[in-house]
Amino acid sequence: MDIKEKIEELVEKIQSDKTILEKFRKDPVATVEGLVGIDLPKDQLEKLAEAVKAKIGMDKLGDALGGLGSLFGRK
Repeated sequence: MDIKEKIEELVEKIQSDKTILEKFRKDPVATVEGLVGIDLPKDQLEKLAEAVKAKIGMDKLGDALGGLGSLFGRK
């Protein structure tokens, strides 16, 4: 299993479905466990959930920063 690829896959699934996104916000580890589809130790699930959270946060930050460009006449 390629971890980076799996994180990207999870981020895409979570961001594309509002129900899954809400579930992820409430219980990220359980949501990741359900989406992964393989049995992983709890500590690995927690690390994977943290990586997904970080990636989702970075995506939102990138979108927000992209919008700031228009404040300065850039697009």
